[in-house]
Amino acid sequence: MSDELVTTPAPSPLLLARRTVAEQQATDEDLQTAMRHGRVAEDGTVYLLAPEGEVIVGQWAAGPPADGLAFFARKFLDLKIEVDLMVQRLIDGKAAPEQAQAALDRVRQALTSRSFVGDLATLENRCTQLADGIGQARAQRQAARQAERQAALAARESLVQQAESLADSNAWKATTERFKALVEEWKSLPHAERSVEQQLWRRISAARTAFEKRRRAHFADLESVRKEALAAKRALIARAETLAASTDWAGTARKFRDLLNEWKSAPRGSKVDEDRLWKRFKAAQDQFFAARTAAESQAEEQLRPNVGPKEELVVQAESLVPISDPRAAKKALRGIQERWERIGDLPRADKDRLEGRLKRVEEAVRKSEAESWKRANPEALARAEATAQGFADRLAKLQAERDAAQTTQRSAEVEALDAAIAQTTLLMEAALRAATDLGGR
Repeated sequence: MSDELVTTPAPSPLLLARRTVAEQQATDEDLQTAMRHGRVAEDGTVYLLAPEGEVIVGQWAAGPPADGLAFFARKFLDLKIEVDLMVQRLIDGKAAPEQAQAALDRVRQALTSRSFVGDLATLENRCTQLADGIGQARAQRQAARQAERQAALAARESLVQQAESLADSNAWKATTERFKALVEEWKSLPHAERSVEQQLWRRISAARTAFEKRRRAHFADLESVRKEALAAKRALIARAETLAASTDWAGTARKFRDLLNEWKSAPRGSKVDEDRLWKRFKAAQDQFFAARTAAESQAEEQLRPNVGPKEELVVQAESLVPISDPRAAKKALRGIQERWERIGDLPRADKDRLEGRLKRVEEAVRKSEAESWKRANPEALARAEATAQGFADRLAKLQAERDAAQTTQRSAEVEALDAAIAQTTLLMEAALRAATDLGGR
């Protein structure tokens, strides 16, 4: 076979990228060695000295015939270097087996087409080395893929366990997000054996379905409770709005307290519903209590003219103290109290102050009257006089005993009787004073 060349054909991109390397590694000696495996005729025909004999590899017409032989020898060196580089790239892990196989196929095609000049046996040996390297790389890649599949299988099993552990979770939002993340992690993993992967996926799907079923049931229950809460609180709002315009201040205030207790015990809806309904309920409540406050303020103002007259009555009452004549003080106080009642009520700000002052006078009059009655009590006076008489009798007896002991000179007995006489004398004097007080003497 022959090629008629007038110019140097364009090399492959791989050879362009490595031309400098090839030129550096292909020495003159390498070129001369390759050229020894061919010859060029005077007419520029280039022959390859192949095992099967001379083979025409091309026709050189672009210069001296010797340049043609060198040109085809360089093609051989380019093929050899491409094989060597691919072997090294396989060793370094920088080339995939498919890339190396494509290079090997190109070189073997060149071997078949005999389009170069060089040592065929050397190039075929290099091709065999590359083929062996490709086989090893494929085996390594297969082992790596197997290891990757095993790791992926372990990762998928881990995802399954996580999914099954989440099936009974009540953290609805967080678990929903985690299930989404688990699915994305599942998709990102390398594929394992199809049947095993499908079995594992069915377990994840079952766990997620169980969780979703519980989640839907939970929120369905919440929705039911929400509707119940809405109905109950709307009814309370309707009752509150009916009461908002009432002027029965005390009775309606109690009803609003009851409504508030019912509100607190009613089912709770969502936060949004609760906030919205509470605003309506509170608005009705505020309307009533604002009206009550306004009415009370108006009533307070109407009572303000009563402050001055009652202040004067309190001053009159306080002038009765200290009390010298309980009966007269009681009569004067009764008159003050009658005028106090006729004047009317007081504003809240002054009520406790003035009524407290009047009450202290009333207490003083009652206490004075009680003490006066106690002093005039006949039964108490009789008991006090009897007690004093008893001590007097006892004192006379003790005195007689002392005189007898003195006569017989029983000094120890005299001393004891003197102490008893002194004690009894004190008790008798106290009893006499009490009788004198009760008798008014």
